[in-house]
Amino acid sequence: MESEFLMLKEHPPHAVIPKRRGRHFPWILLFVISLALTFTLRFRLPHLQLVTPYFPAGYQGIQQAIEKFPGFKLLYLLFNPQLQKKQATIEEILAILEKHQTGLAKVTKEELAEVIYEEATRNNQDPKFILALIAIESSFRNWSVSERGAKGLMQIMPYVAESIAQELGIEWSGDRTLFNPFLNIKMGVHYLSRLLLDFKDPEIALTAYNYGPTYVKGLIEKKQKVPQHFYEKIAATYHNFVLSKGGENPPLAGDEYPIDLTI
Repeated sequence: MESEFLMLKEHPPHAVIPKRRGRHFPWILLFVISLALTFTLRFRLPHLQLVTPYFPAGYQGIQQAIEKFPGFKLLYLLFNPQLQKKQATIEEILAILEKHQTGLAKVTKEELAEVIYEEATRNNQDPKFILALIAIESSFRNWSVSERGAKGLMQIMPYVAESIAQELGIEWSGDRTLFNPFLNIKMGVHYLSRLLLDFKDPEIALTAYNYGPTYVKGLIEKKQKVPQHFYEKIAATYHNFVLSKGGENPPLAGDEYPIDLTI
């Protein structure tokens, strides 16, 4: 018995355990999560307890959480191509805004780039098309006023804006509302979407945006030609923004560009 015990002690029974290879991904993932949480704790510790209420709301709640807390946003960006595309588009919008004299502070332009993206995509429109419309209507000047009295980035007539504000539940304060760049974009994109639904044709809808829907409907009823030059200017500017990714090229006057306003 003693000899058997010694043999077992010297040669204990064992199984061959294969070595793990190529299993570094979990460690990389943990490292990334650690970095993200460190970033969050470093800069957002006083508000960290505010994260948890977002998650019971589902996907939208998670989206709100990652927008509010940089650490989670950094982590989410690494694994969400859609959010990566969104951030890239917002950066392109901001780059275009930065190249123009808007009359707005840098931080306002940064927020405005996000608002343009959000309002455009919410209404199933291309954000760069909205940029093209702003470029032609106001040359990106927030305080722009036309000869007819249209105001702001998207050049909305006050009586039209008041009606839209009521539809959207926006408190109407006259010029104060119209010259608020975020509200102006929100109302302008909504108005364009309504015209697209009414006329079912991007070219006619854009002309109605510029000339007024009543005037355009009158032309159609009289079977007269609807002007095309405004649509052509918007289309040319839109294509320049898409191709140059910076909006540096001037509109190509005289050329026609078929465009799809939706995304």
